[in-house]
Amino acid sequence: MAAGKQSTISRLQLPITPAYAFTDYRAQAQTLEHCVVDIGTPPSGQLTPFNAYVALSRSRGRETIRLLRDFDVRLFTQHPSEYLRREDEHLHKMDEETREWWEQTKTTEGIYRRIATD
Repeated sequence: MAAGKQSTISRLQLPITPAYAFTDYRAQAQTLEHCVVDIGTPPSGQLTPFNAYVALSRSRGRETIRLLRDFDVRLFTQHPSEYLRREDEHLHKMDEETREWWEQTKTTEGIYRRIATD
């Protein structure tokens, strides 16, 4: 520096906290003491209730988990999978048909038994 000239130096220090980040797939079967979860809509792809469940169930309780930002409420108010919803309806219909068939079979067998014993 030249004689008689002064310089001012300013610096900006950002607080840094060490952290560890990973995806919901990597988080499966792990329990974390404290966690911050981002269940906001990703810029690409899609977030499902299954992904959100895995992320939100990694902490030991409600007191030790924080959400990074707001999220779309529809994530938890609509069925997680259209395919699974249709499959559930199909299974319910098959269950009802089986119950009706079984009730009819019991009645028919009872009639045949009474006829055979008379």
